[in-house]
Amino acid sequence: MRTLSRRQLLRPAVALPSAGLFSRHRALAAPHLNRVKITGIRAMAIKNIAGNCLIRVDTDSGLAGYGEAGATGPMARARIETMKALLIGKDPLAIEVHFQNMTSLMHTYMAHIPTISGIDIALWDLAGKIIGAPVHTLLGGPFRDAIPMYSHGIGLNMLDKDSCRDWAQRIKEMPEGFTAFKNNIDGVLGVPVARFAPTLTTAQLRNVARGYGNCREAVGDDIDIAVHCHNELDTPSAIAVAKAVEPMNPLFIEDALNPPFSEAWMALRRSTRVPLLTGEKLEMLRGFKPFVDNQAVDIIHPDLAFAGGFSGTRKIADYAALFRTPVALHNVGSLVLTCANAHFGASIQNFYRSESQLGRPNHYIEKMAAGSPPEVRKGLLQVPTGPGLGLEINPEFLQQNLADGEAYWA
Repeated sequence: MRTLSRRQLLRPAVALPSAGLFSRHRALAAPHLNRVKITGIRAMAIKNIAGNCLIRVDTDSGLAGYGEAGATGPMARARIETMKALLIGKDPLAIEVHFQNMTSLMHTYMAHIPTISGIDIALWDLAGKIIGAPVHTLLGGPFRDAIPMYSHGIGLNMLDKDSCRDWAQRIKEMPEGFTAFKNNIDGVLGVPVARFAPTLTTAQLRNVARGYGNCREAVGDDIDIAVHCHNELDTPSAIAVAKAVEPMNPLFIEDALNPPFSEAWMALRRSTRVPLLTGEKLEMLRGFKPFVDNQAVDIIHPDLAFAGGFSGTRKIADYAALFRTPVALHNVGSLVLTCANAHFGASIQNFYRSESQLGRPNHYIEKMAAGSPPEVRKGLLQVPTGPGLGLEINPEFLQQNLADGEAYWA
């Protein structure tokens, strides 16, 4: 009798047609098919959304859908030109067809997944507006009506106990009620953010242990603290950092190693009991599959604006669910991406939590909304219930915050 491995048993699941993932959308869309046509696709960058840009898909009905791409405005506009023939004049509700056509491009350029991600999010927003339903309903949810969020440890020097105590007092007074924060390791190490660091010295590792220990002492046991790396460590340094922070009981270590899967991730996994998280720059299921297959990390962390939008990231989440792997969402983008995260988090069973820029002192992200902005309370963001993303964008905010060199929806 032939014995099949778990990987062999799960292989057919990867090959399942995407139609099975979006049956709710197809059923709700059926009465509206071929009534609306795409007339334009635009990209526009605004300030302070980590280099992302907004995407707008226009139609002959006057309705428009909004998305967010993990690309600059000029980059997205250049890639949109290569895809217009696939979309202009087509029914926006044929999302599965559009996603397949866009992602299978190979000539003369490989498909640019970050730009496609923004277009896909905009198409789902548009579909919800046409059908009159929120995106999470089209995706088969909701599993929950609010999603847990985590924030960032900003404005503190982790090596200074007084600074840590001041920070602890500030976050406990925040109306958002966040109970989880991730704190950057770069300042403790004395290295530039998101730059490769040479193998860490003993002194640097002592600072890591002291800095995160100071944070834990300041906030107590009721606040979770994660170690926020930016892929700057080599393998022995990542292993040493995990050992240094383990007494602090971190929520997770994020992006300790270079983004693509390698045996280095397995070496780190074998060396520590600290939860590992990665994935914000990985694309499509192909980027996440080796991490999930090998159980190399505890939590995967896609970004909807990079990984494939709703369509691509849903395939990732459903595959991860076969292995009981939770899905967190990366987000340092705009209110469009924040609302997209809320809908996605409501639509999957294995959701963990989402990163948030809400609640910053200047409330920059919240100002993007026309009317009442979304609020986080007790660390939870209520999922919008309006059609599409449920977000009405303030055009004055966009015009006042255009990135350098950008024109308003040019």
